[in-house]
Amino acid sequence: MSDEEFLRKEIDAVEQQAARRIDPGTGALTISIAVLALLVSLILPWVGDDTGLNVLLGESAGLVPRLFSFFAFGIGVLGSGVTLAVRRWGLAWVCSLGLFAGSVTGVLSIWTQQTTTSNKTIGPGPGIGLIIAVIAVIVLLVKWVRIAASRPPQL
Repeated sequence: MSDEEFLRKEIDAVEQQAARRIDPGTGALTISIAVLALLVSLILPWVGDDTGLNVLLGESAGLVPRLFSFFAFGIGVLGSGVTLAVRRWGLAWVCSLGLFAGSVTGVLSIWTQQTTTSNKTIGPGPGIGLIIAVIAVIVLLVKWVRIAASRPPQL
């Protein structure tokens, strides 16, 4: 193998490796602030007097707010942190899709807290922590979709 062929293969390998990486740019700061807002929302009330941490640990609330807490903490906090650390394009799409499901579940969890139950009593209403968490998840969704969709189609 000549030096030119070796150099061409090395350049192609570096190009393939670079194609799998993302550059969040200034969006990383927005993502970090939204993750911080999610972490702060865990100590605020979500459902009645129950905090987001109680909902996440399964100590209270219904199925929908608990499912949203898994999406918010799992994808929003842990997934965003790992994706920012390793900067992989595939993980950016995983975060985007997971946060889309989380945003739908979050809006649904707010709605379920405002509607009546089978015995015609009005629900406890969403707490400020749940509202902050849903807004933070929607901000994260927008940022991750922008970053994931910024990859050129030919790569």
